[in-house]
Amino acid sequence: MPNNYFQGEMKRTFASDNYAGVHPEVMQALLDANQGHDGSYGSDEHTAKAIEKFKALFGDDVEVFFAYNGTGANVLGLSALTRSYNSIICSDLAHIHVDESTAPEKFLGCKLLTVKTRDGKIYPADIDEKIQRVDDQHHPQVKVISISQSTEYGTVYTRKEIEAISAVAKKHNLFLHMDGSRISNACVSLGESFRSFTRDAGVDVLSFGGTKNGMMFGEAIIFFNTAQAVDFKFIRKQGMQLHSKMRFIGSQFNALLSNDLWKRNAEHSNKRWPESWPKN
Repeated sequence: MPNNYFQGEMKRTFASDNYAGVHPEVMQALLDANQGHDGSYGSDEHTAKAIEKFKALFGDDVEVFFAYNGTGANVLGLSALTRSYNSIICSDLAHIHVDESTAPEKFLGCKLLTVKTRDGKIYPADIDEKIQRVDDQHHPQVKVISISQSTEYGTVYTRKEIEAISAVAKKHNLFLHMDGSRISNACVSLGESFRSFTRDAGVDVLSFGGTKNGMMFGEAIIFFNTAQAVDFKFIRKQGMQLHSKMRFIGSQFNALLSNDLWKRNAEHSNKRWPESWPKN
């Protein structure tokens, strides 16, 4: 953390979405949800409406769960896809490898197999090299490929690049997970729908970020491969991410997914990307 953090002179960086406050429309949604009593643990109108908004984006047959933070969303999403003897292929810059302490290893028991990258992305040929000793009881068995969209360098996977990675996953009977903590920025950059480069491109499970797009807290875990979501409500509870007053997550997503607020926030953020940094 910079020394001038508390003097209000912080230079804008890739992490600025963590330094920023809550968008006024999101804050108003929180205030509106704070009136009276409502159902707990997701049995409230705000949560139900937010889930419907996600289904409008991705399809009526998806499963949507809310979590408190990004690390929780990633770890729980991956836990639905793996067992402790599995391994997960990711970039050597991936948030699950670099910035989530040892939470993935602790709670999943899985080994992370990292691919060296210069642009934040990983590519099919590099992934193939990591898939070794299949069915060898002495070796961790690869089960998931995890990619970040946008990447930790701010670069963005195209739909074709994700489809190519998905093809590798299907070839080897693996799952494809997407860490979408900044997915709204990627969506604006690509000029495509959320669904086009996630579900339609072969992603199985998506962490959809809210905190880095104007919310106070809250992430969504979206299952396109719904067979993997059958026991997820138990996994979320065991993983300490079942929010009691979930209406305060649902209400924020309702605001974010209304009137293109997610898009306005992402456009604002993208416009402040330094000219010297890569764009894709």
